[in-house]
Amino acid sequence: MLQTTINEQRTISVSTSGNQWLLNESEVSFDMQPLPNGLISILYNGKSFTALVEKIDRKTKTLWLNINGQTYSVTIKEEIDQLLSKMGLDLKAMQKTEPVKAPMPGMILKVLVEPGQPIKKGDALIILEAMKMENSLKSTSDATVKTVRISEKTAVEKGAILIDLE
Repeated sequence: MLQTTINEQRTISVSTSGNQWLLNESEVSFDMQPLPNGLISILYNGKSFTALVEKIDRKTKTLWLNINGQTYSVTIKEEIDQLLSKMGLDLKAMQKTEPVKAPMPGMILKVLVEPGQPIKKGDALIILEAMKMENSLKSTSDATVKTVRISEKTAVEKGAILIDLE
């Protein structure tokens, strides 16, 4: 049985029995077919929907679906994920966020974040000048800025910790 969470709010158990789909152990009529144009045709309890997969994050087992113009995030927990959570071994919660380090020696031109600020994967954090080029250091994961250890117009060495994340 899969456990799906929609928009981080509503949790639904999904399973199959033969050719029948069960949502929260109730039988539903469900069919899903990929279309040649990349869309997905969904027939759910006699109602037709068109969906587009906007993004997939395999690490967190989350996908974002655009259904009839509205975006939904769907996180999937397989049986092994559910078992690990019950045992207190939730892998997402255990992942340690690494600090942001200087990839090379250079000068900090601009600090784009401040302590307490939530950041998303890919957000620019710092502009570092090295070898007469400006480099944007970006977040490798979703996190919150814990401390900023450097200031603008400061020289840094390779490997220096610039920002602590949590």
